[in-house]
Amino acid sequence: MDSCLTAAVFSKREIVMDKSMIVVDCQFDFIYGSLACEKSEDAVRRIVRYINSNNVIPLYSIDWHSPDNKSFVINGGTWPVHCVQGDEGAMLHDDFDRSVSLPWQRPNEGNVFRKGMDDDLEEYSAFYAVREDGKRISEVLTKNVVVAGIATEFCVRETVLELLKNGHEVELLADGLGYVDKENHNKTLEELKELGVKLV
Repeated sequence: MDSCLTAAVFSKREIVMDKSMIVVDCQFDFIYGSLACEKSEDAVRRIVRYINSNNVIPLYSIDWHSPDNKSFVINGGTWPVHCVQGDEGAMLHDDFDRSVSLPWQRPNEGNVFRKGMDDDLEEYSAFYAVREDGKRISEVLTKNVVVAGIATEFCVRETVLELLKNGHEVELLADGLGYVDKENHNKTLEELKELGVKLV
């Protein structure tokens, strides 16, 4: 297991951490900002509660775009400007710092992974997101993975599909999801269930 993720807690307590949790893009722009999604604030609270109640390794993905990203409408893409590197809208919701009980499970340099840094590539999936030292999230995942976050129909869906493609067993925290459109959210849940994803 990656040393940046285990911390000193494992030398003091016998805890079996056999499940990762990918927290997808719970950033201010997707909660209150230019791409605010339905139920996203509720999703954050429920994700925090899940982390506090389960022995999981939280891995936080974030969109981390330059102002020149081709996905932005102003640059010829389809989305409003969002999650620009260093802007407030790109920051993770502060409940993860305030309300996650164990310090090592809060966002830190070992468990925050960035995606969307290639201006020419539309990157929804968090599977290949990288942290500051260049290590990919895919390199530190356990076999069993719980997924939650924003938005169901886009980044969450693509993350789950990539996990399945690479042989992971996936659970989806159904009440820990924000979404763009409720009907498409429900369709996505049904699609993923049919592919063998367990809703929890």
